[in-house]
Amino acid sequence: MFKMSFKLILLSILSFSAMATDLKVGDTAPNFRLQSTDGSFYQLSDYLGKQTLVLAWYPMANTHGCTLECRSLVQKGHLIREYNAVYMMASVDDLEDNQDFAKKQKADFPMLSDPTKETAKAFDVLNFVRVASRVTFYVGKDGKIIKIDEDINAATAAEDIAANLQQLGIEKRDSL
Repeated sequence: MFKMSFKLILLSILSFSAMATDLKVGDTAPNFRLQSTDGSFYQLSDYLGKQTLVLAWYPMANTHGCTLECRSLVQKGHLIREYNAVYMMASVDDLEDNQDFAKKQKADFPMLSDPTKETAKAFDVLNFVRVASRVTFYVGKDGKIIKIDEDINAATAAEDIAANLQQLGIEKRDSL
């Protein structure tokens, strides 16, 4: 009970603490190697020259906004999969919390854990309460950041990501 109350208080603070990243479109995205809820490790360099990477940072597993975002990606992820892109969510939660979250939401995409907060720091999304701000990065095949979205609507995250991929001119899978 205390843990859930603490999360609710923390998320209330987060709504007032969003902090813009210092990374900019055109910058080289930081490489990372993070463990996913499926037990595998994922890194940006795996996608260089192959696919656009969409990395959606979220504050905390099993909280309202993060649950809405994850559900959107589960229910409407097929819209994103139409593009030559891979998408994943990331937080500074420990792996066990993210595994529990992924299982509850039936996540069919990688959910990355960054408990050391090093990757969150590299992406400049770690805010003053030491969790990640909700920011989605789009990284081109060349490793350069092609879009940073800091205005996330958790309930329509999948539709918004698909619309951004279209706007960015990312090729559809059937045209590969």
